[in-house]
Amino acid sequence: MKRNAILGTLLLALTLTGCSGGPADTPASPTQTAATMSSVAAARAVKFPSYNTNPLPADLTGMSSNAVTLAGKIKAGINIGNTLEATGGETAWGNPQITLQQIQLIKQSGFTAVRLPTSWDQYADQRTGKISDAWLARVKQVVQWCVDSGLYVVVNIHWDGGWLDNNITSSGQASVNMKQKAYWEQIATTLRDYDEHLMFASSNEPPAKDANQMAILMSYYQTFVDAVRSTGGRNAYRVLVVQGPSTDIDLTDSLMNTMPTDTVPGRQMAEIHYYSPYQFALMTADATWGNQFFYWGAGYHSTTDTAHNPTWGEEAYLDAEFAKMKQKFVDKGIPVVMGEFGAIRRSAQLSGADLQLHLNGRAYFLNYASRRAIANGLLPFYWDNGAPDFAIFDRRAGTVSDQQALDALVRGANGLGL
Repeated sequence: MKRNAILGTLLLALTLTGCSGGPADTPASPTQTAATMSSVAAARAVKFPSYNTNPLPADLTGMSSNAVTLAGKIKAGINIGNTLEATGGETAWGNPQITLQQIQLIKQSGFTAVRLPTSWDQYADQRTGKISDAWLARVKQVVQWCVDSGLYVVVNIHWDGGWLDNNITSSGQASVNMKQKAYWEQIATTLRDYDEHLMFASSNEPPAKDANQMAILMSYYQTFVDAVRSTGGRNAYRVLVVQGPSTDIDLTDSLMNTMPTDTVPGRQMAEIHYYSPYQFALMTADATWGNQFFYWGAGYHSTTDTAHNPTWGEEAYLDAEFAKMKQKFVDKGIPVVMGEFGAIRRSAQLSGADLQLHLNGRAYFLNYASRRAIANGLLPFYWDNGAPDFAIFDRRAGTVSDQQALDALVRGANGLGL
């Protein structure tokens, strides 16, 4: 299948499976899109006040690591997905509220970092841009648990109803930048006192497709950097993360040729995601153009179910993709966050020897991707959205639900094979 068709199908799959932020990660209906456009239109009709009301002098305490040094302290990362970013509230997409015990289990299981996909727009007054104090406090509570547990933590503005993603346009640029400034001034001020264990990420998977859209997107990133830095304190030195277009490696390689201007050198990272090959990572039904891949990697092909063996996207492909990011960013002193990656577990589709071969190949994929990411200066964050086909943890029981995948990820991120 041609790559463009694969990418197009991938966008649909992300909407259906929630692999990049749940059911609302990509616009799902005209009503939803209209609501997003109305939100931006409302923003055009007003001017938000400044929320940088008490800037502090720059404070280097606890912030000695630049981006490269900090990257060296992060190994296995995991998302707590479909939770803080859920449209309708933290539990609206079927996951329980995050607890201290859940965070502690993540740390005890060998992860060193957590990515917190987070929504803000639904908690904000659209007339003023003011985020609810209760929501700011809730996010701060979860960040505190992470830091207290010794985890590095990334807080972002996720898809968030699409107010940014659906408006990478010249007509929406001023209003989006106004929101970006207002929200990040508030987020940054609320979380300003945390040391280098906390990083901020501007967005999730902003779908810029050409140089013009990339230029507009860069203005959103510049607003993000400026807003965070303006609040001062430890934010003057905090490591900030900006996303490649659609967080797609090839688009990022071709379109993202600059980073935002900053007041301090060496304090930025780039971000990409990795769900390749799509037929293995996300595809849930055979199609006229091609079949799902149930198996992955040398030594893990089926001799009986050959129709579902991979035809592309294995070790050599992964190595080449990661090498692009190493050359583009890492070799220039800019670490790369692999903010999401993974592959569905096909326990409902397979059984017996086929299922075991799939699970073993999937573990090999997770291990190989983690290991090669670290080797190339990419920081791997597994996508755990709480769903049975992706979850490492049973969030309600407070237990590990996929020990094989957990071991594969943690060993890989520490440079070890299976």
